[in-house]
Amino acid sequence: MYAITGITGKVGGALAQTLLSANQPVRAVVRDPRRAQAWAERGCEVMAANLDDAASLAAAFEGVAGVFILPPSEFDPLPGFPEARAVIDAVRTALESSRPGKVVCLSTIGAQATQSNLLSQRTLMEQALSELPMPVTFLRPGWFMENAAWDVGPARDEGVVRSFLQPLDKAVPMVATADVGRVAGQLLQETWSGKRVVELEGPQRVSPNELAAAFAEILGRPVRAEAVPRDTWGALFMAQGTKDPMPRIRMLDGFNEGWIDFEGNQATVVKGRVELKTVLRELVSQAG
Repeated sequence: MYAITGITGKVGGALAQTLLSANQPVRAVVRDPRRAQAWAERGCEVMAANLDDAASLAAAFEGVAGVFILPPSEFDPLPGFPEARAVIDAVRTALESSRPGKVVCLSTIGAQATQSNLLSQRTLMEQALSELPMPVTFLRPGWFMENAAWDVGPARDEGVVRSFLQPLDKAVPMVATADVGRVAGQLLQETWSGKRVVELEGPQRVSPNELAAAFAEILGRPVRAEAVPRDTWGALFMAQGTKDPMPRIRMLDGFNEGWIDFEGNQATVVKGRVELKTVLRELVSQAG
């Protein structure tokens, strides 16, 4: 039995599908069991737990061969990341108590960075779970291709992709959520010892210019990439409701300056199978 958090999302759903296709039993760990009704109908066991509640998590993780941790993303964290720390403390306590056979935790590209930024929430998670007694894998995917959902409207209506990733010709590791879930499901079924890091990107790295060209092909109209000036980022993010834009700004700085990247060294590198255009076609179709 494998306990899966985040099963109602794209990554967790793809992971669960991978396990079910391999005839592996799945326990869906969800805040609201009603949201997992479709998975229950497919034979998954459903248990209610909150990721910041160690007791309910420990019960949900009890007796399983492996656990997948999908930490929630706080896009406007308070100073010091207290929201993430509450989840980290609960997850670590629950895993120490329930002692599953192994753990796969979704982390991020750049989790090894020492500069504080929005992704530091994953750095803190890795640090805490690295001390667990059972085997742990940290899966570090690149930039999600699905982030381009924000670009569909401007590309379709204005012929512009406004990019915070700069320079516009710099290729960035990107990956589809379907590949993230599939690889996570494969990792859970593997045997290893100690802590390991697996870095995951798509078949090719993608620059903003290449993203715009892919949109142009799919939409059948000219589309160009346009850099959003950095000195406007703070005001833009605050206009969108962000109270403290600096963690997000520093994250983007990390991608653009190169200190948020894959670690290499002793990490295992995996290439996904889903092409960018496949993801973009789906996003365009969903947008109508």
